[in-house]
Amino acid sequence: MRGSAERPDQDRRLGRRLGGLAGVAALAGLAWVARDIPLALGGRLVGRRAERAARSPQFRDGTFHNVAGVRSTLAEPGRNLAWELLFGKQKRRPGSPVPLLRPTGTPPEVDPARELNIVWYGHASALVEIEGRRVLLDPVWSERCSPSALVGPRRLHEPPVRLDELPPLDAILISHDHYDHLDLPTVRALLDGQSAPFVVPLGVGAHLDRWGVPEERIVELDWSESHRVAGLELIATAAQHFSGRGLRRDGTLWSSWVIAGAHRKVFYTGDSGYFAGYSAIGAEHGPFDVTLMQIGAYDRAWPSIHMYPEEAVTAHLDLRGALLVPVHWATFNLALHDWAEPVDRLWAEAKARDVRIAVPRPGERVVVDDPPAVDGWWQSVA
Repeated sequence: MRGSAERPDQDRRLGRRLGGLAGVAALAGLAWVARDIPLALGGRLVGRRAERAARSPQFRDGTFHNVAGVRSTLAEPGRNLAWELLFGKQKRRPGSPVPLLRPTGTPPEVDPARELNIVWYGHASALVEIEGRRVLLDPVWSERCSPSALVGPRRLHEPPVRLDELPPLDAILISHDHYDHLDLPTVRALLDGQSAPFVVPLGVGAHLDRWGVPEERIVELDWSESHRVAGLELIATAAQHFSGRGLRRDGTLWSSWVIAGAHRKVFYTGDSGYFAGYSAIGAEHGPFDVTLMQIGAYDRAWPSIHMYPEEAVTAHLDLRGALLVPVHWATFNLALHDWAEPVDRLWAEAKARDVRIAVPRPGERVVVDDPPAVDGWWQSVA
């Protein structure tokens, strides 16, 4: 009888031990997964970087500012964005897989001095092939655009190529430090697999420095400053947005970019609301053979920091652009609209205003002088 009475107590003690071990294992697992989160948050402006930032016309009272006083979000009484995010009726994922293409190993045979192609990899990540040179924009190859591997917006499609399949690069341009544009694992891979410099807005070098990028591979620019590499001029131009990877906001600058060769010119918006600066950029640096325009992740709660598709068309015209290639859509859910709505709206507006556009599948090379016809491919998977 005594043995049978002690057995339940032994079982309970064993259960508590196993439960405790499971709890410890779970905490250890979470700690292992979260080990890179503090590092992913990046660095802070100190020393010479802080001194240089303080001299910028965009910097005052300890943070960077837009030219116009704008708010990143607007209060909407009675609207619950979190509820909409969880229970909204929008179709925020495609119904079938997004079609991917693998660009051919070599671009079409053209006069190298006239070469201009765009390879869009998804979201804002793209390769500019210009006059025999290669410039990579805002590369994000991770499964999530987040400091965590467990939570945060997850990809709607795989990257069409691996990072180690990219050609040798001449420059890597970063528009700003948000997680869907600046990704720690991708930077680490490019640090090991490429020798190109990272050309970034003021302050973003602090993140790269913390991640082990050597100083000689970091080029930081304020608006209107430029850097020459491999015969190209890379010019940081204004944008209307914000920055931040943790609780602190606007500690680094955000930028759009001009990529200028001897004969060809490209403009990339980065993230931005529509603003008068596009006309000024077009007047000073245009016309552009092609513009890469942000069209997705808009909402009436933040109209000043992300363009609506119709505004992207207006900005393209302000910039004196020839061909428009939309970016910042189809890869991550970052707003409350249908996943394919941005490009549907863009196509309609472009037709109404007689603007030439190309809408590549992820991985598809767009030859700017002979772009593919728009075929509505996204509608078949919507």
